[in-house]
Order: sequence, then C-alpha cells, then structure tokens
Amino acid sequence: QVQLVESGGGSVRAGGSLTLSCVASGFPFRRYCMGWFRQAPGKERERVATINANGGTTYYADSVKGRFTISQDNDKNTLNLQMNSLKPEDTALYYCVASNWPVCYARTTSYNYWGQGTQVTVSS
Repeated sequence: QVQLVESGGGSVRAGGSLTLSCVASGFPFRRYCMGWFRQAPGKERERVATINANGGTTYYADSVKGRFTISQDNDKNTLNLQMNSLKPEDTALYYCVASNWPVCYARTTSYNYWGQGTQVTVSS
C-alpha cells in the first residue's frame, strides 16, 4: 500500500522557517520523481519543488528560488522541503507527490500519488 505522510507544517511569522517532511512507503522511492505542490485558497495547485528520480535534477518555482531547498534521504525514504524567509504568499496546503516517471513534470496529472497535505500559514 502506497503512503505519503507529510509533517512539519504550522504557523510562522514572515521571515521564519519551516521544514516539511514526507515519509514514503509502498513503492521504490529512489526510482520515482518526488516533489511538493501547494494550493492556496481560490488558487490552482502549483508545483513548488521537485527532484527527478535517483536524486537527479531539481526544479524550483521562481517564487521560491533561493528560499526553499528540496532534499531526499533514500535510506529513510524521506523527502524534505526546507523553507526559509517565508512570506505571507507562501501560505497554502502543501502536498507531497510522487510520479513513476523518472523526470518530474509540471502538470498535476503526471503524479500517481499524493499525500494528505500539511498546512503552512505565514503571518505578516
């Protein structure tokens, strides 16, 4: 049974930091594209950061470049998202995602598995 279990969300003030984690099980973690999407109220889901299979190329949305860092621990089947210098516009529900394509794509339909989401709220 495939599971993606996120943790680490919360409420912080602007300029603060949070680290999201996602523990994956039920599929060959290192052979999947992994990543994070987010969805703010009234907005479409957007790709935040992804990492290609086998620790390959990373992608960051322009809005988070230089502030967020995606990483994975293959021994623990864990995906992390370090978020620094948080802004109110980062407020959203953040989802851990996995795709059996080795390369990560922007469209949500390319992701086979989604976590339940973890809320991040940044106040000004």
